[in-house]
Amino acid sequence: MKKFVNDPKAFVAEMLQGIAWANEDRLRYVPELNLIARADAPSADKVTIIQGSGSGHEPAHVLAVGRGMLDGACPGDVFAAPPMNSVYETARLLRSDRGVLLLVNNYTGDRMAFEMAAELLAAEGIDVRTLFIDDDVSVQDSTYTVGRRGVAGNFFVIKAVGAAAENGADLEELVRIGERVNSATRTMGIALTPCTPPAKGSPLFELGPDEIEIGVGIHGEPGRRRGKLLPADDLLDEMLEPVLADLPYQAGDRVALMINGLGGTPIGELYVLYRRAHERLRESGIEVGRSYVGEYCTSLDMAGASVTLVRLDDEIEPLLAAPAETGLRIF
Repeated sequence: MKKFVNDPKAFVAEMLQGIAWANEDRLRYVPELNLIARADAPSADKVTIIQGSGSGHEPAHVLAVGRGMLDGACPGDVFAAPPMNSVYETARLLRSDRGVLLLVNNYTGDRMAFEMAAELLAAEGIDVRTLFIDDDVSVQDSTYTVGRRGVAGNFFVIKAVGAAAENGADLEELVRIGERVNSATRTMGIALTPCTPPAKGSPLFELGPDEIEIGVGIHGEPGRRRGKLLPADDLLDEMLEPVLADLPYQAGDRVALMINGLGGTPIGELYVLYRRAHERLRESGIEVGRSYVGEYCTSLDMAGASVTLVRLDDEIEPLLAAPAETGLRIF
């Protein structure tokens, strides 16, 4: 294994410290909670929005902290849910009188941590709501989940509720918006190679030289099936067809299209996939209104990609277009 790692046990802490020092004008780091927070949080004028999940998916979620996005992110170790106490103390530290919204990707460990934290917060009289994100169409259940997984589509929920919160929306309105975006969003991915967690030092799973995992999870969970490596257009079709069929998306729709890299795929290859996706959508009478190409929710160094579609409307599209300012500076 060749990685830029010191002590694997210190990997997450050192990463978070680097993020904070690179963004001292907008972010702060609270080491005991693994927390990256907006420097100006909490704000009395807006609902506080917090996300968690495991590390290893950067830029999700710590680099989505900032104006118009998250107020804080408290990740766990690599591919591990944050401890319940970290979620609880993060929400207490960043709580606003207007309430706290907890965003949770649909994984069993994350659900447990956030639901338990929400119960404790509510018992203290803190107005808190929890919103679960489950955009992955690959499988109904997997190693880590009960129901569908939350993957790259979480970006669109964060972006929409973050923009609405900046505009003054109350907690119940944010939950409604988040659920609406989640219901209009579908994702599917393919892995070309496995990923290697720093603490493990070896690949999390095995793929043969010409094998791929169709519908892979972002923690390396099995997908729909193993297949053979094919030309890029065929692989994009393999991802896009079940996404289109699931909602379903149809002629006349206007969509946001995301091609998300899983950590080890060159940007040029992502644009090859985008070209094919745009072509297929145009042929189906679906208009691409907003485009996103890059790394938004990764799986360490996994080579692969995912395709996400969001059905746009007069409410969702302006929220996705609203300005934001985060550590990543691309949103």
